Amino acid sequence: MERQTRGQYDPQQIKGLYDPRFEHDACGIATVVNIKGRQSRQIVDYALEVIERLDHRAGKDATGETGDGVGILLQVSHSFFSKAAAACGINVGGPGDYGVGMFFFPQDAAERERAKAAFEAIMRGDGLQCLGWRDVPTNPDTLGQRARSTMPHIAQCFIARPAGMEKGLPFDRRLYIARRLFEKSEEGANTYVVSLSSRTVVYKGMFLVRQLRDFYCDLQSEDFQSALALVHSRYSTNTNPSWERSHPNRFICHNGEINTIRGNVDKMMAREASFCSPVLKDDISKVFPVINVSGSDSAMLDNTLEFLMMNGMDLPLALMVVIPEPWRYEVNISRSRRDFFHYYSTMMEPWDGPASILCSDGEKVGAIIDRNGLRPSRFYITSDDMLVLSSEVGVLDIPPEKIVKKGHLYSGRMLVVDTVKGTLMLDEECKEYYASRQPYGEWVFQHVVDLKDLPIPNKNVEYHMDRQRARLYKAFGYTYEEVKNAILPMALNGKEPTSSMGIDIPLAVLSEKRQPLFNYFKQLFAQVTNPPLDSLREKIITDTTVYAGSAGNLLEEKPENCAVLEIHNPILTGTDIMKIKSIRREGFKTVTVSLLYDKNTPLEQAMEDLFDRCERACEEGANIIVLSDRGVDENRMAIPSLLAVSGVQQHFVRMRKATAVSIILESGEPRDVHHFATLLGYGACAINPYLAHECIKECIEAGVLDKDYYKAVEDYNAAILRGIVHIASKMGISTVQSYQNAKLFEAIGIKRSVIDRYFTNTVSRVGGIGLEEIDEDVRYRHSCAFALPTRRDDMGMDSLGIHKMRTGEDKEEHLYNPRTIIALREATQTGNYQRFKEYSRMIDGENRPYTLRGLLDFNYREDGGIPIEEVEPVESIVRRFKTGAMSYGSISQAAHEC
Repeated sequence: MERQTRGQYDPQQIKGLYDPRFEHDACGIATVVNIKGRQSRQIVDYALEVIERLDHRAGKDATGETGDGVGILLQVSHSFFSKAAAACGINVGGPGDYGVGMFFFPQDAAERERAKAAFEAIMRGDGLQCLGWRDVPTNPDTLGQRARSTMPHIAQCFIARPAGMEKGLPFDRRLYIARRLFEKSEEGANTYVVSLSSRTVVYKGMFLVRQLRDFYCDLQSEDFQSALALVHSRYSTNTNPSWERSHPNRFICHNGEINTIRGNVDKMMAREASFCSPVLKDDISKVFPVINVSGSDSAMLDNTLEFLMMNGMDLPLALMVVIPEPWRYEVNISRSRRDFFHYYSTMMEPWDGPASILCSDGEKVGAIIDRNGLRPSRFYITSDDMLVLSSEVGVLDIPPEKIVKKGHLYSGRMLVVDTVKGTLMLDEECKEYYASRQPYGEWVFQHVVDLKDLPIPNKNVEYHMDRQRARLYKAFGYTYEEVKNAILPMALNGKEPTSSMGIDIPLAVLSEKRQPLFNYFKQLFAQVTNPPLDSLREKIITDTTVYAGSAGNLLEEKPENCAVLEIHNPILTGTDIMKIKSIRREGFKTVTVSLLYDKNTPLEQAMEDLFDRCERACEEGANIIVLSDRGVDENRMAIPSLLAVSGVQQHFVRMRKATAVSIILESGEPRDVHHFATLLGYGACAINPYLAHECIKECIEAGVLDKDYYKAVEDYNAAILRGIVHIASKMGISTVQSYQNAKLFEAIGIKRSVIDRYFTNTVSRVGGIGLEEIDEDVRYRHSCAFALPTRRDDMGMDSLGIHKMRTGEDKEEHLYNPRTIIALREATQTGNYQRFKEYSRMIDGENRPYTLRGLLDFNYREDGGIPIEEVEPVESIVRRFKTGAMSYGSISQAAHEC
C-alpha cells in the first residue's frame, strides 16, 4: 500500500464527529493591477492597504491575536531579490533568469536539512541548479501565541534558468515538474511549497490583516516592486486555520466554496489515464496525481488550473473551461460562444458552487464569478491605468475624478488583464476571442450525438406478466404507499407530491423493518457560508444535460474530443434504453452487464465478479456500460442498484477509467426522487426505471390512472428530474452534470469498510451494517417474492405506514404516535408537569433507538458532581443563550430577546 503523503486524504484526521472535509470559510479578496505592466512600490503598498481594510472579512481566535489567514501574491521583483540574494552570496543574474521558491519547512533542523537536500537532488536530476537558500526575515513577536506555536521555518530557494530555455512559462513548467516530484517524495511530506516560479511569489500565514506587513520584512522594503498583487483575508467559519491553508494558493485566491469538489476530483483523477499533452509530453506522468486531495477545495481547484495552464491553456481559457457561464438557456449569447461552451462541456463538468476567484500567472490577472453570481466582485479602473477589484467597494481611497470606469462582475462573467500587452478584456471581448479560435460549432455538429436523433430499434419494449411483476415488486421492496403517494401523483401531475416536513420513523439502521439501501443516505444541503439556489426562479442557470461515452483529451483541441452521446433527461424511457443498447455509431460501444447473482453466491463475491466483468468490457472497447437487473427469478437475485453503481464507479476511478466509460442503469429498484438522486450522485449517467414505468402501465390498465401511458411516463420522468434539480439546488449546484458522482450525501449506519470500498469519500460519522446485512436484506425480500403462493391476491405490496401511521403488526413505528401525542396534549392543556415528564420519558426513553440523539446520554460523575445549590439559577443561564439566526426575520426581535 502506498505511503500516506501530502497529496492523499488521511482518514486518521477524522476525530469523533469532526471531519476536515466539512471546513468552510467566507473571505475577502482583492487585486490591484497596473494594466500597462509598470512595476512600482505603489502597487504593493496599495495591496497591503486593501488587505488591511478587509479586516471585517478576516477571522481571528478568541484572544484576538491570531488570524485565520492572510496573504499576498506578487510578481518576482528583480529590484528586490537581486539584492536579497546578493546579501546571501548568491548571484541570480538578470530578470527572469531565476526562479524563487517559498517554503514552509518543519522547525526541526535535521528534518529541514533532509528536505532541502532532497529538493536540491530532485532539481539536479531534472537539469536545474539550486543557486542557494535564504532564510526569510520575519518578526515572530508580532504574532499571536497560536500562530507562533505553529509557525514553520520559512525559507526561499533560488533556482537558475537553464541555458537555452526561454524565460517565463517554459521555465515555470520545469519548476512545476520538479516541485511535484519533491511533493511526492518522502522527504517532502512535511514541507509545504508555498510557491515556486520565476514570475510570482506568495507571502502568507496565520495573521491578522496588519500582521502580514509587519511579519514579513521583505514586504516593507521599498525595493519590492510589482505590477500586480492578489490579496486574501480568510474568515474560517468552522475551519481549523493553518499556515498552509492561508491564501493565495500558487495561482488563485478564492472566496466561496466548490460544492461539487468530490466528483470533480474523482473525474480529474480518472482523466489522468487519457491525458496526452503536446506540451509536457512524457513528463506529464511526473506531475500525477494532478490534485493533492488532502487540500481544501480552493487548493484542489488551484491544482487543476495550474495543471491546465502548464499544459498550454491560457489562463482565461482555463477559467472558462472550469467555471463556464450558464450558456445553454441564455438567449443573449453569440453562437460562437455557445458552441465553445458546448464543446468543452463534453470533457469537463462545471466546478459548481458560490465562488469569486482571482487568478494570476505573473503576467495575466483573471477574475471570474460562478454561474450563480453568489459572491460579489466590484472593480474600478483609474485614469492612470490601475484596476482595483475586490469583494467590496471602499478598499482604497481613490479620488472620483480619477475613476474612468466602475462596475461589477455578473454571474458567470469574467475580466482579464494582460500586463505584457497592456490590455484589459472584459467578459464578452475575452470570451469571443477564445470562442472564435476554432470551428467549435462544426465539431459539435459533426460529433455530438443527441439521444433523440438515434433510430428506434425494430423491437418492442419488454413488459412483465402480472404475476411476474408482482414478484418483482416484492423483490425490490415496493410498498403500497410509494405507489400511492409518489409514483401515481408524479405520473398524473408531472411534479413531486407535496407533503409535510419531518420524519419521525426510526433511521434505517435503527428500524426493525428492512429498508432500501437508499434510505441509509441523507441529502446534504447548503449551510454556513453556502447559499442554496431557487430551482424555479433561477431555472435559466440550471442544466439537466449529461454526456455518455468516452471523454476526450482536454489538453488538445481536436474535433473527435466531443464524440459523446448527449442526453437531456437522464431518466430514460424504455425506448431510450433500447436506443442506447443498439447504438451503431463510430466511437460508441455499448455493453450490457447483468447485476444478477446466484442465491448461493455471497454478495461480496458477486461485487468482485461484477467489477471483473465491467473491467473486461472496458478493456474490450466499451465506453457505455448498461448495468441491468432484468431477469430476477427464483434462483437469481439483484445486487442493490446503488451499491452496484457506486461500486463500479469507484472501481473505475481507481483504475483511472471513470471518464473513459459511462455507467447507465437499467433497474427495477428506483422509484422515488431520492433513489434517483443517490444513483446520479454516485456515478450513474442515466437511469431507466423499468419497473416504475410498468407500475404506471398497470395503474392505467386497472383504471386507477386515467392518462395515456406514454404521456404518464413522460410526466413521471419530468417530475423525477425536477426533483433532482431541486435536491441539487439545495447544495447550490445548478447542473446535473456537476451533481453526477459529487457524493453529496451522508451515510448513516453503514460500516466504514463498506464506505471505503464502495462509497469512497462519502461522509459517514456513524457505522452500522456491512455487506453481510445488505445481503441478508436482499435475500429476505427475494424469499418474500418467490416463496409465496402463485395466487395474485397473496402477492400484494406491503403497507408499512411510513408516511402515515397505521395499526397492525407489520408497520413502522413512529416517534409521535397516539400515546405521545395524547400525553403532550394533556400536559399542555392542564399544565400537569407529571404528565409532561411521562411524555418526555416516552420520547427520550422508550423510543431511544429511533434517532441518533436517542442513543446519547449524559456521562454523570460518580461522585454526583456539583451540588445543585451551587449552580446558577435557570433565569441567569438562559440569558446567555444565543438563538438568533435566519428565523429572526420571521419571529421578531422581541421573541428572540425574551
